Parts: sequence; structure tokens; C-alpha cells
Amino acid sequence: MATIHRTTMAPTKLELIGNWLPRQPWYRDRGAPPELSRAGGFRLDDPAGEVGIELLLVTDGSGAGATTYFVPLTYRGAALDEAAGGLLGTSEHGALGTRWIYDAEHDPVATAQLLAFVAGAVEAQHQSESDTLDPTVGRSWAGDGGPRAVELVRVPEPGVLGTGRGVVEVDWTRPDGSAVRGVVAVVR
Repeated sequence: MATIHRTTMAPTKLELIGNWLPRQPWYRDRGAPPELSRAGGFRLDDPAGEVGIELLLVTDGSGAGATTYFVPLTYRGAALDEAAGGLLGTSEHGALGTRWIYDAEHDPVATAQLLAFVAGAVEAQHQSESDTLDPTVGRSWAGDGGPRAVELVRVPEPGVLGTGRGVVEVDWTRPDGSAVRGVVAVVR
């Protein structure tokens, strides 16, 4: 299981996401720069122990109302050329040094681990506690063979079910403090 380091990152994950988010086609422009806060998430382990995989839910509270986004990230100790289109930027990690931060949709390790999670081969890890499973992350798979492709639900809606042979469901917290649950990935 991954070790969670209690240290600093500069820029922070939320700062990197805030700069990257408005350039995404699924971003809902609220007429102001994003004001992001963590709303939930979980981690998956890289079996080789080289890639950090964190699947975040962040809420943009700028403007009227709020929008929650599913932003899975990977953290690497070196650039991954094949994922250059998904690079959010680099960050100085207080314990590990320079980290290249990617949109996990572009990272083959993250995709493989998400598919393995849906298939029941790996377990979800708590977002902020080392060596701790997160049993609240739900998965279902009703297909023949193993899952082959994953589609991320970038703007999840509470209670909306995914259509596919498998789904990943998570809890997150709204700005008013209420807990909700919804689908963040559909697997085929």
C-alpha cells in the first residue's frame, strides 16, 4: 500500500488543477477563476510502487452554485512522454522532490489499475491514510471476461447511474456538508 507523506507540494494539487481545469472541454465556466476545494476521493496502488494514483473529487465554488469534478491524477518521478497531453505541470514534493502531475486518463498505469479495481483484483485505498483500505468506494462488473475500457464521468451527478457493464461509485461532500454518492467511471 502507498505511503501518504505529510508534507508540502508547491504548487499544490488544487493550484495545478485550478490552472488546468478551465481548458478542459467538460469544464462548466462559472464566469470567474475556479475556487476549488476537496470534496472526496480515493487512491489506487501501482503494483510497481513508482506511480502515485489519486482519484480526486473537487468542487468549484466560484460564481453562483457549485460544480463538482472528478479529477484523477498520477504523480511520477519523471516525465511520461506518451502522456504529455495530460500533463498538469510539475510540483516540488517535500519528501520526494519534483513530481510530474498528469490527468490519470492519459496514464496507462492508472487506467490498468482502475480496470483491475473494477474486476476485483485490487482494492481502493483511503485518500489520506497510509495502509488503509477505503470500503466506501463501490464497484460493479457484470460483463464476460475482464473490463477493457473505462470512461470517466468528469462532472458526476448524485444518484445518477452509469450505463455500461461496470461502474465505480464514490461518496463526496457538497459545500453545505451533505454527503452524496454517484458514478465517476463507466466500464465496458
